[in-house]
Amino acid sequence: KLFRRLGYRTGLISTVVNYVDSKSFESTHTTPDAVSINKLLNKMVEAGCKYCFMEISSHSIVQHRVNGITFAGGIFTNLTHDHLDYHKTFDEYLAAKKKFFDDLPATSFAITNADDKNGKIIIQNTKAKTFTYSLHSLSDYNATIIESHINGMLLKINNVEMWTRLIGKFNASNILAIYSTAILLDADKEKVMLELSDLTAVDGRFEYFTSPKQYTAIVDYAHTPDALLNVLQTMKQLVKTNGKIITVVGAGGSRDKTKRPVMAKVSAELSDKVILTSDNPRNEKPEDIICDMKQGLDKELSKKVLTIINRREAIRTACELATKDDMILIAGKGHETYQEVNGVKSHFDDREIIKEIFNELM
Repeated sequence: KLFRRLGYRTGLISTVVNYVDSKSFESTHTTPDAVSINKLLNKMVEAGCKYCFMEISSHSIVQHRVNGITFAGGIFTNLTHDHLDYHKTFDEYLAAKKKFFDDLPATSFAITNADDKNGKIIIQNTKAKTFTYSLHSLSDYNATIIESHINGMLLKINNVEMWTRLIGKFNASNILAIYSTAILLDADKEKVMLELSDLTAVDGRFEYFTSPKQYTAIVDYAHTPDALLNVLQTMKQLVKTNGKIITVVGAGGSRDKTKRPVMAKVSAELSDKVILTSDNPRNEKPEDIICDMKQGLDKELSKKVLTIINRREAIRTACELATKDDMILIAGKGHETYQEVNGVKSHFDDREIIKEIFNELM
C-alpha cells in the first residue's frame, strides 16, 4: 500500500491477498508453491512493477518454494508459538526462519526487530547488511508511542512526530519496519511519513466496529498466544474504566495443538468474559478442540468462560452481554470469508456477522 501511494507499481504476495499492481488475486497460502510464485512474478514484470513484497512462511523455506529468487532485502518482525504441528520444536521453527536470512546475498539488507528475543539470532549468520528497529532500545530506527486512541496513535519516529490511523504497540512496531524498509529502498523520508499517516489497517487486523449501543467490536486474525496477548493488551489500554473486555476465541483444527491451552489461558487472564467457540475445526470435532483449550484454565479462570460451539451464536452472545463502553474481541479468523468444517468450506465472515448482529439487536 505504501509503495503504491508513493507512485510505484508494486506487487504483493501474502496471506490475505495477492496483487499485481492494482489487480488482486485470491490468496490460498501465505507463500504459494514455486510455480505459482514465478507466474505471479512474471505477471508483475509484464505489468511494469518495480517491487514485489512477499510474505515468506517457514513452510515455504523448508520446502524450497523461494529457491532461485534473489531478494533485495528481508524483514524479521517476530517469532511466536505457531506451526509446531509441522516443525515439531520451536528451535526447528526458528532455524527455518533463520535460513532465509542466512541465504540473503551480501548486496541485500536484513532488517530485524530488536524487541524480539530472537531478533539478533535471526541475522547472526547473514551476509546481508544488517539494520535494527525498536520501540524500546537504541537502534538504527526507533519509535515511541506518544498518544494512543481507538482511532489511531501519535508516534515519534527517529525524532519526527507522525499520526497513524493504526492502533496498538504491535502496529507501531510494524510501521517502524515499513518505514525502515522504505528508507533503505531510497524512498523520500517526508513522502514516506506523509503516506504512512494515511494508511489503514490490513483487512481483519484490529478492524473495529462501533455498535449503536456504544460498545466496540474488534475483529482480528490473532490465532497464536502471542498475537492474542498483543491485541488484548492494546484493548486493555484503550477500554474505558467502566468498560469490560469480552473475548470470542477458538483454535484451528488439524493444526498445532500445543498452543490451544495457552490461547485460552491468555484470553481468560486479560478478559472479563471469554466465549470459547469454533474457529476452523477442519477434520476435528469442535468439542475436542475446546476441551484442549480448557486444559489451560484453572478453577478461577474457568469462572469467566462460556462454551458456545456455534461461532455465530458465540458472537451474538458476546454482543448481548456487552453494554456501553465495553470492547469485544472476535479473534482467530480476521480477513477469512469461510469456515472449514469436515473439509468443507462454507461462507462465513466475522465482519459481516458482527454488522448483522448489530442491526438485529438495535
